[in-house]
Amino acid sequence: MILLTPDLRFALRANAINRQACEGQGTPFDPPPLVKLFNPLSAATWLASELGDDGDTLFGLADLGFGCPELGTFSLSEIAALRLPYGMAIERDVAFETRFPLSRWAATAREAEIVPEIAEPVVSLRPMTAGSEVVEDYGHTGLSLRAHPVSFLREDLRRRRIVSCAEAMDARDGRWLEAAGIVLVRQRPGSAKGVLFVTLEDETGIANLVVWPKVFEANRRTLLSAGMLGVRGRIQREGEVVHLVANTVTDLSAQLASVGNRGVAFPLPHGRGDEAHHGGPGLDPRSLPKGFRPRDLVDPTLKVKPIQIKTRDFR
Repeated sequence: MILLTPDLRFALRANAINRQACEGQGTPFDPPPLVKLFNPLSAATWLASELGDDGDTLFGLADLGFGCPELGTFSLSEIAALRLPYGMAIERDVAFETRFPLSRWAATAREAEIVPEIAEPVVSLRPMTAGSEVVEDYGHTGLSLRAHPVSFLREDLRRRRIVSCAEAMDARDGRWLEAAGIVLVRQRPGSAKGVLFVTLEDETGIANLVVWPKVFEANRRTLLSAGMLGVRGRIQREGEVVHLVANTVTDLSAQLASVGNRGVAFPLPHGRGDEAHHGGPGLDPRSLPKGFRPRDLVDPTLKVKPIQIKTRDFR
């Protein structure tokens, strides 16, 4: 195979002459490589952008397949003289064409420790938030082993004086309070004379609701369609059996849909060697990404899909 055609030789020599002219004027010259030579049996690759006046010395990016690509000069005749197994030899990539300068190829190759197939600009992906990780878990499996969805809303709920499910179920008989959680189960058996039973769940546990027919008819749409409910009512306790008898109902589905945009950037699944020594049920704050704030990670052009909660409805 002819490694350098006359047209390629002319273009490479033109680049070498232009470099000399630019150096004389003190201006930078960084052309894209024009030729890609490669070993078909290994990772060895040469990208050439210039050809010396001797017609043999090429300048460009060379990688002999050892993971150390560097800029420099190399001999065309020596490369052409290489003989490989099975009668093969060094070949030229006839489809190679690029608009990126040689410096971009060199930077990408040093980072990857190999000359890439194409030189692409480095893209910084927006980190997923902890909330979006939970949303994806629910979308694929219907559950998550990470944080509970309601835990991302706890501060907002606390400011509205909405207690957790555990606090509600531990409250004294007759106390009025408001609790909230995602809807797990709705039951309206025929023998209950129109009474609806609802099970809510948050990061602390579950709460059992009793909705009398009058309240149900006034809030039918919310009770049957909302993925997350806020319920104000009175605690009814008889021995170990505890219910929250609903008086008013609030649809919190919009708040639940915002979970995907909440939380700091999700930490990678690795830990520190002394994490067990420090202990604690939560994440080690030293392992969280530095410098990120939740508002810095919001992309107004990105549509984060709402979390999908599958409820079990019995009628």
